[in-house]
Amino acid sequence: MPSDGGYRLRVILRQEGSKAMDFKPLSIFIDRLTDWRIPWAEVLVLHRNQEVFRYRSGYADLEERIPIHDKQIIRLYSLTKILTCTAALQLVEKGALLLNDPLSDYLPEYGEMAVKVTLPSSEMVLEKARRAIRVRDLFTMSAGLSYDIRSPSILEVVRRTSGRAPTREVVAAIAEEPLLFEPGARWSYSLSNDVLAALVEVVDGRRFGAYVRDEITGPLGMRDTGFDVSEEKQSRLAPQYEYSESLDKPIPKEGNDYRIGTEYESGGAGLFSTVDDYAVFLNALTHQGTSPEGVRILAAETVDLMRTDHLTEATRSHFSWSQLAGYGYGLGVRTHCSKQTSGSLSPLGEFGWSGAAGALAIMDPSSQLTVMYAQHMLNNQEPYVHPRLRNLVYACLNYR
Repeated sequence: MPSDGGYRLRVILRQEGSKAMDFKPLSIFIDRLTDWRIPWAEVLVLHRNQEVFRYRSGYADLEERIPIHDKQIIRLYSLTKILTCTAALQLVEKGALLLNDPLSDYLPEYGEMAVKVTLPSSEMVLEKARRAIRVRDLFTMSAGLSYDIRSPSILEVVRRTSGRAPTREVVAAIAEEPLLFEPGARWSYSLSNDVLAALVEVVDGRRFGAYVRDEITGPLGMRDTGFDVSEEKQSRLAPQYEYSESLDKPIPKEGNDYRIGTEYESGGAGLFSTVDDYAVFLNALTHQGTSPEGVRILAAETVDLMRTDHLTEATRSHFSWSQLAGYGYGLGVRTHCSKQTSGSLSPLGEFGWSGAAGALAIMDPSSQLTVMYAQHMLNNQEPYVHPRLRNLVYACLNYR
């Protein structure tokens, strides 16, 4: 990228107590990414509630050569999941639901589920599930659901509602599809957090987006985070790209395939936000659920439960993404469990998640560290980018 496409280094060397932090290697890495194949990248590092580093490089719009700016709105995709799980855990704190409750206590259509079973003859048959889906199975991706957003049942809701596809109706349709496995039998990335959003709606009574606004983003002052982008903010929505291996370059890719209707508020992949806005939310979780201004979104004990490894002997072998070696899976988040396996410089208990366009959240209560990394490109190169970026942050933070 030419130099006019980058955002120059704001903080290279910062003194904090007796420790100096040198972030120049991290800025060099970001420039390498945008020289390589990612149109733009930005990283924000907060330490002890203070911004200690921010750097951005590249073009928000490659064709028009428009540099990225600090109010750029992006699609968070699966970074939405952290907030959705936070919303549902608020209801656990209020006694409105329990993790071990049967899901059908709240969403009756999930009462009798069919499971796909492959016979020794290789024939596929449907059998009645032997165990009920529990609320915790939605948090831990062990409910048996798929990530098929174009299943016949969902497409029928889209058709019947003329493209509105309200959240509650879509989630009812998901229950019409057979499970891929018995609940609790394995870990499999799925629409579970979308179902969790509908659970919040049913238990609380508000639409999921309204609940999120009233209970999380509003109290935290997150004015640029939501399931829609208003007309006056449309100009701030960053163009999205997808890296084409055949063309060996990023190409424009409009829209969010997980936004299957105008009224669908996807708890798994639907939020828009900015780096600054979402960092406010992440930083509250880093500090045990409370913002620097004293806004509490979760109790410290709940955050600890969220970042506890909930994988079981049955599910652990299926949580096998290469970039998450050494990590377990908590309630909607990865959680660092083994330095020996991960090769990560972060301490045990560091947690977070990532999104389909390449955004990454790092929350570390023991170091009081929050990192929000953003890019806006599908086919996002996550296995290469994220582990390296994480190690660079910690190396720079602990520079001597």
